[in-house]
Amino acid sequence: MKFVIYKDKLVESVQNVSKAVSSRTTIPILVGIKVVATDEGVIFTGSDSDISIESSVEKHENDQINVEVIQTGKIVLHARFFSEIVKKLPDKQVEIEVTDNFHTIVRSGKAEFNLIGLDAEEFPRLPEIEEGLSFQISNDLLKTIIRQTVFAVSTAESRPILTGVNWVIEKDLLTCIATDSHRLALRKAPISINPNKSFNVVIPGKSLTELNKLLDDNQEPVEVVFMENQIVFKTKNLLLFSRLLEGNYPDTSRLIPDESKTELTLQTKEFLQAIDRASLLAREGKHNIVKLSTLTNNTVEISSTSPEIGKAVEELQLERVEGEDLKISFSAKYMLDALKSLEEQELTISFTGAMRPFILHSINDQSQIQLILPIRTY
Repeated sequence: MKFVIYKDKLVESVQNVSKAVSSRTTIPILVGIKVVATDEGVIFTGSDSDISIESSVEKHENDQINVEVIQTGKIVLHARFFSEIVKKLPDKQVEIEVTDNFHTIVRSGKAEFNLIGLDAEEFPRLPEIEEGLSFQISNDLLKTIIRQTVFAVSTAESRPILTGVNWVIEKDLLTCIATDSHRLALRKAPISINPNKSFNVVIPGKSLTELNKLLDDNQEPVEVVFMENQIVFKTKNLLLFSRLLEGNYPDTSRLIPDESKTELTLQTKEFLQAIDRASLLAREGKHNIVKLSTLTNNTVEISSTSPEIGKAVEELQLERVEGEDLKISFSAKYMLDALKSLEEQELTISFTGAMRPFILHSINDQSQIQLILPIRTY
């Protein structure tokens, strides 16, 4: 195998696929990146058996030659060392050549590295992408959906199903739900799926987090393909395969209240900053608790107490208050996470009592709901 490639294309592809490589794998070959040179270009692959990422560099793109393949072939190179080497190469072009016994030479300018490669035949093959159940979604919308849900997945392995985000498709509507049993994030988006049928899967939060890092902020389409036990996200030069979590995701619809006793409408940024200030002291406590109490004249009091440090109190003017007086306590971290996910300038918080879950949503956008369970302190 022998090819010459532009360094920036090489570095980008190697960094992308390295996100799927784990140093703690039980399969020795998976510490490496698979490099395959074909007549069409070069394909790089990294995998930890749960997530696999494939990045391709085409020979020609936009009238520019990215790579010249002199001899086709394949090799697996140690991911950490290969990644560090390519980032520090001196020249714009890099030549990679594989000789006998998987001996690999990496040349750039006057620098030369000799690496011991591994047999690419031992690298697990990625599943063939089946033409079937799939839909397209714009890059930036997919990133937004991930950002607004994935933070609420559970980090506890005691309930593995909650470490993923539940994607439900019904009648051209995608509903994404994440919960760790103390909070819930829900986002809906219209899609067009072919064939038109229902689907219900749970995607590991880790996979979606890595996908979010890989995607650019643009309107380019991402094709999402559902396969047996796998989901594939496909862009022009990138493939991400992820296993799906096994088991039934809990029915969360009954958690979302359909009525409220107290409603507050307020400025998202002002409220976030007030909670952030209160959390400076709340962080010292075990549960990071902030208290909210309604006052007269459309104001609320936000406070936190730390027995060792002191107390923080702030009054905040609201746009609107409706319903009963309220005193409630909640996790400052959960509230900040929820507020950061909301994009509108104004939001409504609907409460059904001091010990009942409450929901946050933008005034003009009902496609997103954030739900938080209060903490008993009163």
